[in-house]
Amino acid sequence: MKKKSIAIVGAGLGSLSTAIYLRKFGFNVDVYEQSNYVGGKAASIEFNGFRFDAGPTLLTMPFVLKEIFALYEEDFSHYLQLQKLETVCKYFYPDGTVLNAFTDQEKFAKEIEANTTDSSFSVKKYLNYCKTIYDLTADLFLKRSFTEFSTFFNFNALKTLFLIKKIDTNRTMHRANSKYFSDKKTIQLFDRYATYNGSNPFKVPATLNIIQHVEYGIGGFIPEKGIYEIPLSLFRLAEKIGVKFFFNSKVEKIVLNDRKAEGLIVNWNERKFHKKYSAIVSNADVNFTYQKLLSGVKIKQAEVYSELELSTSALVFYWGIKGEYDSLNIHNILFSENYEMEFQELFEKKICPTDPTVYIYISSKYNHNDSPKGYENWYVMINAPYIHEQNWEEEISRSRNVIIDKIKKVLNLDINSKIVAEKILSPEMIEKNTSSYKGSLYGISSNTKFAAFLRQKNRCKEIKGLYFCGGSAHPGGGIPLVLLSGKITAELIKKDEKK
Repeated sequence: MKKKSIAIVGAGLGSLSTAIYLRKFGFNVDVYEQSNYVGGKAASIEFNGFRFDAGPTLLTMPFVLKEIFALYEEDFSHYLQLQKLETVCKYFYPDGTVLNAFTDQEKFAKEIEANTTDSSFSVKKYLNYCKTIYDLTADLFLKRSFTEFSTFFNFNALKTLFLIKKIDTNRTMHRANSKYFSDKKTIQLFDRYATYNGSNPFKVPATLNIIQHVEYGIGGFIPEKGIYEIPLSLFRLAEKIGVKFFFNSKVEKIVLNDRKAEGLIVNWNERKFHKKYSAIVSNADVNFTYQKLLSGVKIKQAEVYSELELSTSALVFYWGIKGEYDSLNIHNILFSENYEMEFQELFEKKICPTDPTVYIYISSKYNHNDSPKGYENWYVMINAPYIHEQNWEEEISRSRNVIIDKIKKVLNLDINSKIVAEKILSPEMIEKNTSSYKGSLYGISSNTKFAAFLRQKNRCKEIKGLYFCGGSAHPGGGIPLVLLSGKITAELIKKDEKK
């Protein structure tokens, strides 16, 4: 019997995961990518002797990645060598406090007790609370499709529903964290985790405190050669098992036949119409898919989805820096003075914060090939609003000056004369390079307790044969969730094609 063929739009992490699972299920898979590389947002940038991970900078839940290689009984160590971080992040506060977030929970609890007014006992109690949320929700919310009857009618789901109060949906993250801690520094540290999916800790439900367990209970990891080794390794596996990749192949339109997705138009000027497919998977942003790839098609869900609040974007400066700085770790955070105002500016005023929280990631501290000797590669990022009539040239210029001034004030380090190489990634460039609608990194925000259910499902309800994977679809953004979206999507296609 002839194998059915599936087409995937984009070669990001979600696509790679979907493709590998689909091949295991017996499908032929063609992946169309507009650029000449894999990875999507998880790309790599090289210039002037420096290399940077372009997007994600930390791997959590590594078992999700290892499971993909285990499908084919591949030796994971032949593809990737993961380093577990002893310090997941180093935090710098405006009052001069410096706090190391150790992945050893006992050590981390003592560090907070030593540098804040909160006790180590309160930290342990809090992390146990985060673990409870993870234990009750991970299987239901992260690993399964919300469209399937079996998701909600099994022992684990019924247990979660019975203990619904324990997943803390009725409080915001900030309110919950304020109940566990009294020191605003501790609260700010744990509030920060709302930004992992581009949301506001003062609005997002406390259920998202699941993230803290993922980082401190399971751990934070980095491949020895950088995050970009993850998509490269998945690509090598995908090619080995027979997935076909078409690079420099921009998908212009998804072709429908009686509201059934079954073809693609690629590279419009060449008028390429590719073969008929059993199903189409879009790893492109959901809004982009509806508005661009399905333009002219009446879809109720598209109208509803376009009205939902988007997540934040990012403004990133990739700086080659002269010198080596022992005061900094691999991951560093310079906190803002007024965290609530920072999110008001991001979501209400839609401007880059006047006093931003600054994230500095220096991969050359563990991979010395990422910068010349005597230099470091600084990935410097602030949260930015999605595109909404801003003058980005002014926003970038202002933010650059603010960041340099903040580094000088907090770290006592004047880097102006030490920047020897620079590239910038703005929300406009994120939209252009990755087809992320309005530069939003994670599709919709999670700023309501219903957001998880409003996020685009992996199977399109109105267009037969159309599926979604990636950070803007269920279950959300971040490397492990994007990989899980691929698994969920592939399993849905397998089920649907059997009917």
